[in-house]
Amino acid sequence: MIEILHILENFDVRRLGHNSPEFIRVLAEAMKYATSDKDRHVGDPAFVGVPLDRLLSKSYARELAGKIESGEKAHVERLGQEKHGTTHISVVDGDGNVVSMTHSLGTPSGVITEGLGFMYNGCMSVYDPRPGRTGSLAPGKARFTSMSPTIVFKDDQPFIAIGAPGGTYISGSVAQGIVNVIDFEMSMLEAVSAPRISVTSDIIDISNRIPRFVTREVEAMGYRIARSYQSYAFAGLHGIKLEDGRWSGGADPQRDGMALEV
Repeated sequence: MIEILHILENFDVRRLGHNSPEFIRVLAEAMKYATSDKDRHVGDPAFVGVPLDRLLSKSYARELAGKIESGEKAHVERLGQEKHGTTHISVVDGDGNVVSMTHSLGTPSGVITEGLGFMYNGCMSVYDPRPGRTGSLAPGKARFTSMSPTIVFKDDQPFIAIGAPGGTYISGSVAQGIVNVIDFEMSMLEAVSAPRISVTSDIIDISNRIPRFVTREVEAMGYRIARSYQSYAFAGLHGIKLEDGRWSGGADPQRDGMALEV
């Protein structure tokens, strides 16, 4: 998610326009590079060396942005299927404490500690079945997930608490929610409700609320488009915006969540 945002920092996304053809192209390529790097490098650090300094560096993001500016298209190898069972909460209390937490079952063990009443994170289903790769199955190995519970700070104070359920859709959707608030000055409700895209392969998945006259221009650039039948699609963003002593929340309409002040 941070890699996507670092790449987008190199573009004037506000000038490009929210969900314009060029914005979709730039965002899609940023998501493709982040997905490829995740598949290639991100795994249990007890088993593989994860080059976090490079993946999160501004200089590497500028390098990738240069490829996007030149019109180069990244290739993403994709296999596997999604499992469901993820929950996200963002919370702010009266003392200003902020929590963003995502809990995912994936393919769970079913183990519940007596007195707690919840199953532990699983995500066993998202190992790479091929041996010798970063995400390959191994005894005692922890698995990467796309969970991206996030707190964004502004002037050293919490500004956004955001996250989502949604498997491999999560990190790209959280990035879009943050861009919607910061670059497009949306309220949290607007930010989590705005139509999104998702790119975890060479195909750009598009929310059905993005007009066809926009996607036709994207297709003319040489991209394959898969239009979702859903008006609200790709993870379920839930977030809180804290600004000028006021809190405002938003819950993605596609899920059974809510924004609630008590």
